[in-house]
Amino acid sequence: MSEIPSPGSRRSSVELQIERVIVASLEQATVNVRCLRGPVHRGARFNRLSGSAQAIDLALTQAVIYGHRVAALDTGLTAFVTLRGEGVQHLKSATLASGRQVIEGANPAS
Repeated sequence: MSEIPSPGSRRSSVELQIERVIVASLEQATVNVRCLRGPVHRGARFNRLSGSAQAIDLALTQAVIYGHRVAALDTGLTAFVTLRGEGVQHLKSATLASGRQVIEGANPAS
């Protein structure tokens, strides 16, 4: 029998669409994104990459809109975000041929 989480502990599902990978290293990437499902809060974890079987485990460590750091991204907004963790090498800039990748995950538990 599975336990039903209390309303305060539920994690909301979030999605970011990758527009362009600006800078990437082995464990961190700065990426231009559009929020498809939010709000996406700092600390959100992403574990699914559309169109890929590759495993990812990325945490959103920073979001910047118009030069200002923000704590969350609302649906429809574009921003530069910093993602840190396993799988940053699988993030790709959007092209006509490949389309746009979407990363899916959840906000941190409240």
